[in-house]
Amino acid sequence: MLRLPENFESFPEARKSGFMKMKAHKDNGGKIVGTYCSFIPTELIMAAGAIPVTLCATSEEPIAAAQEHLPSNLCPLIKASYGFALTDTCPYFYFSDFIVGETTCDGKKKMFELMNDIKNTYVMQLPSSRDEVALTMWEAEIKKFWKKLEDFYGVTITEEDVKKAILQKNAERDLVLEYLDLGKLNPSPISGYELGTKLDTLSFIPSMEERCKQLRERIDEVKADWEANYNGKVSRKPRILITGCPNGGVRDKTIKVLEELGADVVAFDACNSNREKIEKVDTTLPVTEALAKKYLNINCSVMSPNTNRLKFISDMIDDYQVDGVLEIILQACHTFSIESYNVKKSVLAKKIPYLKVETDYSKADAGQINTRLEAFLETIAV
Repeated sequence: MLRLPENFESFPEARKSGFMKMKAHKDNGGKIVGTYCSFIPTELIMAAGAIPVTLCATSEEPIAAAQEHLPSNLCPLIKASYGFALTDTCPYFYFSDFIVGETTCDGKKKMFELMNDIKNTYVMQLPSSRDEVALTMWEAEIKKFWKKLEDFYGVTITEEDVKKAILQKNAERDLVLEYLDLGKLNPSPISGYELGTKLDTLSFIPSMEERCKQLRERIDEVKADWEANYNGKVSRKPRILITGCPNGGVRDKTIKVLEELGADVVAFDACNSNREKIEKVDTTLPVTEALAKKYLNINCSVMSPNTNRLKFISDMIDDYQVDGVLEIILQACHTFSIESYNVKKSVLAKKIPYLKVETDYSKADAGQINTRLEAFLETIAV
């Protein structure tokens, strides 16, 4: 069974609590910028005196409304993002002064054109490679975004403002990675369901200090619990790594089910966990160059080639003592779906079982996924 703490805050509870905190921030004259993707350099938003907030995109509820404007066979994350905006049911979208998007895929790029009719949506043009030309282009985009923030808010953002924000974000990245490293403990004292849900719920807290405080407390609690109750014991549970698309909208029918079937989800390679946190911003470089290099190196499948991701997964299999890899692909996410071929080859080369599940936010395939996950675990010998 899942091992959740007594004070575990569910996703809906955290979102509702976050709404009220965000409203209070707005009522007090605070600035809010809505984002959807980890490629957005949030340090610039912070340097402008605003709060970057991740917008709602992980529920099936607004998808029917979105499909009045968008194709039904589009990625559920894109449809949910637009649906929440269209139906005005995401308070974070409502409170945001403007939205910043990015061209990580064709679907999002075109969807943001429609979203701009609902609220001012600024789109950063992300290159799809990491060569010098791409780096120069991305640094120019970062400078343009810097100016957008200055013009929108009527402020001057200094290099010192950005450097301060970089140090704050780097410290938060270190803490998130330390939290995720709890999965390296064997036997595992924390569920993967909690690891992922906690990070998502923390994104609803406006204060970075409060987010870091809660993470620090939970890390210390889990480590103390492991020393007292797990250290030296032997676990027969398969240890699973989750990779692929953002999994927040399908966590209950994949990660939760895996753990209810007797596995331990111990590691993640995902946008909503560690992918943006792996590399910190280099504080020895000029700030726009440093931000460009850091954010261009995120191991997303939109990058071509993306061999760094394969090495990262391979290293994680060793570091987290992984027994099996589950790749979660959201419907119509072509870049991750195609890249899964190389991910599978890389995983199988290490003689580790691999399973790819392609799904959307509906519950229609929950039974089928349960059956496939059960069969997958039967292939893992621990």
